[in-house]
Amino acid sequence: MPTDALLIELLGFAAALCTTAAFLPQAIRVWRTRSAGDLSIPMFVLLVTGLSLWLAYGILLVSWPIIVANVFSLAFNLFILTAALRFRRLAAPPTPTP
Repeated sequence: MPTDALLIELLGFAAALCTTAAFLPQAIRVWRTRSAGDLSIPMFVLLVTGLSLWLAYGILLVSWPIIVANVFSLAFNLFILTAALRFRRLAAPPTPTP
C-alpha cells in the first residue's frame, strides 16, 4: 500500500475511533442510571437507520474504516435505543384497570 493510501486509511480509522467513541459515555450513563427519559427516541431511530445505511455503503465499497466505525456505532446506538425503550416502559405508571 503506498504511503499516501496508508495515511488516508489511518485518517479514516482515527475519525472512526473518535465518532464511535463519542457514543460510549451515553451508553454507559444509560446503563448505570437505568434511565433514558431525556433521550429522543425519534433521533435514535433516525441515527440507527443512518448508521445502517453507512454500514451498507462501507461494505459495498469495502472500506474498513467505514465498516468498523459503523458496526460499533450501530451496536452502541442500538443498545441505547433498546435501553431507552425498556427503561421508559418500566418507569411508566401502571394503567388503571376498571
